[in-house]
Amino acid sequence: MKIAVTSTGKDLDSPMDPRFGRAAYILIVDADTLAFKVLDNAENVNAFKGAGIQAATMISENQADILLTGFCGPNAFKTLEAAQVKVAGDVSGTVREAVASFVDGNVKLVSQPNAQGHW
Repeated sequence: MKIAVTSTGKDLDSPMDPRFGRAAYILIVDADTLAFKVLDNAENVNAFKGAGIQAATMISENQADILLTGFCGPNAFKTLEAAQVKVAGDVSGTVREAVASFVDGNVKLVSQPNAQGHW
């Protein structure tokens, strides 16, 4: 299973970034091996609009099954839902801790966005 995690840095011990569309980086982590790929989200960090949709598209193109983040707005959530990427919001800690919490069953998936657009 591939898990996308919003991050402030480029490694598993980086703190999560609570913002989805405007996160500095998104790590795509293999839940079994913890091998990961870093996606630079710099293009979306200062985007006027559409940051969440573009980040959601990038995650889908990298075949993530789950997104772990702090806050996900309505347009990004709809895009992720259409791509069949499940979302867990209100997640915090380091990337490594977030993945471990999800694997251990301590992270709940959400059925709706938990932030307004343009956060």
